[in-house]
Amino acid sequence: MAVETLVDYVASQDDLLQEAALALPHEFSKCTYSLGHIRQAVYLCLTCSVERGICSACSIACHTDHEQIELFPKRNFRCDCPTTSVVHTCILHKTLEEENVLNAYGPNFKAQFCRCGRPYDARTEQETMIQCLVCEDWFHESCCNLRERPTSRKISPEPHPEQAEVHEEGSDDDAQSQGSSHLPPGLISGTEYESFICGLCASRNKTLMRWAGTSGITMVVRDAPVEPWKRLVYESRTTENPDPITILDASTADGPTVGSKRPLSPSNVDYSDPKRLRGSSQAPVPSSVPCLAPEANFMAQNIYQQLDAPVTASLGTGDLFLSEGFRDRWCRCPSCLPPLEAMPCLLVEEETYEPPEDPDSGLSLEELGMRALERLPRDKAIDGIHAFNGMRDDLVKYLRPFAQEGKVVSETDVRDFFASLTETAKKSRR
Repeated sequence: MAVETLVDYVASQDDLLQEAALALPHEFSKCTYSLGHIRQAVYLCLTCSVERGICSACSIACHTDHEQIELFPKRNFRCDCPTTSVVHTCILHKTLEEENVLNAYGPNFKAQFCRCGRPYDARTEQETMIQCLVCEDWFHESCCNLRERPTSRKISPEPHPEQAEVHEEGSDDDAQSQGSSHLPPGLISGTEYESFICGLCASRNKTLMRWAGTSGITMVVRDAPVEPWKRLVYESRTTENPDPITILDASTADGPTVGSKRPLSPSNVDYSDPKRLRGSSQAPVPSSVPCLAPEANFMAQNIYQQLDAPVTASLGTGDLFLSEGFRDRWCRCPSCLPPLEAMPCLLVEEETYEPPEDPDSGLSLEELGMRALERLPRDKAIDGIHAFNGMRDDLVKYLRPFAQEGKVVSETDVRDFFASLTETAKKSRR
């Protein structure tokens, strides 16, 4: 049996406190219901068996012992925990509220994800899943044709105590590599793109389809059903770099056929407000502005016309992988801007609510004890200090023979000490 000194034990407790502070740095004492419909992390409680979502605070305070799935950020969502749609009582928001009729509940709230509809199980899932910027659903890498679909891994058994000690000595990187099951890299790595938009959402937006497969917006395609998947490389048929074509009126623009010859980098054009949203009080976009959309990618346009094809005959899912800074590169002419404004997340990065930081996070047990002591009435605080000093003196007296004889203090010895304290306290109350 391994011998652990008191110094080692105290150090291990400090490490555990730091890990807890990093994992849960926020204060989870207030339900977000009163904040209204916001973009926030949402959790699905499988134990409650209702297709509703709860906030981070309620997932910890109200549903601690329930089985949950983290759905990650959802926009325009209000916590369902204190409403009539969830049977379990919310302990943070005491008032029972009516059902949130404005919340949207997609397949994720049935624990179904991706276009394949497979249920998610963190214990067996090997693949990284990617969240769509627009619909906020999650997609398997294999369903985006980034890799072959791996078989589900078996649930990892609990390690033997001796194996657990060895595992604890390993690095976090080792744990992460084991969690990914050493899958080979996909066609597109996570460092190569900033955001992902699924094919269905892209097919509903004229501007996204117009830009699909162009520079900075990568797609995964294949030339024929029997061919392997590959990255769609954008090759402009334009040999020169002419002046951008001017659109005189939005009504004359004809979607993807507008301006077939465009500069590849519209970022050098200066607009007074490139991120102005519809409803802004600023001046409207002039009716005569250059359309800077790049030349349409023929294969990308062909894929969107065949999205309903069977999987075996599909040449692509229409998914888009947008490189960093994509919001600054959009064309904002009267033809391209309105479809982007219909999906504001394409123009402006959204803020996601985070609970306030916990002032007690990272404090040691002694510091937490002192804070608790400061909150007590003076007479009870004095009694607590006397009791602590008495226990300290008894512990020193109990441990002195071990130090004099050079004996190791075992866990059983410590348990015996506190058992004797309990027995003494019972006798004093008789």
